[in-house]
Amino acid sequence: MSKCIFMDRDGVLNKELGRHILKIEEFIIPEDVPNGLKRLKDAGYKLVVVTNQSGIAREYYDDKLVDDCHDLLQEACGNLIDQFYYAPLVDSVSKSLMRKPDSLMLEKGMAKFNVDPAQSWMVGDKERDLIPAKKLGIRRIQLMAMVEKSELAEVVAHTFTEVVDAILAEA
Repeated sequence: MSKCIFMDRDGVLNKELGRHILKIEEFIIPEDVPNGLKRLKDAGYKLVVVTNQSGIAREYYDDKLVDDCHDLLQEACGNLIDQFYYAPLVDSVSKSLMRKPDSLMLEKGMAKFNVDPAQSWMVGDKERDLIPAKKLGIRRIQLMAMVEKSELAEVVAHTFTEVVDAILAEA
């Protein structure tokens, strides 16, 4: 079985704006993210992004902007991310099961990469990111930004470097 780092996108891999990203210029990757992703990959982790993108259903932006942001992230980190999952729909129960706090995006990644939840982590900035990880037996790190600390967080960090250091210290 493989070990995996599941990561929310906004507020973890790019700067949280407190609103939807509406153009590619607003997608800002913190300086420590590419090196942190490399350190995790070098330690043998699969890297999977799981992100709600309700702005698509709300028509604030389209799939192309999401794909362009993901391409920019891949370019910045040397194509280290193994999979991107995003949940654009909010209008029906069957479509919204992908959205966090539901766990379908994580479950898809676990099935695709034969993930051992006991060796894996979820990194999120909001409690809704941590809920599906707890349900699936995945360890949880909260990257603090603009929200309150969640009781579901096993580890709290303030930078992506701190996230990586905490994971690698426990590996």
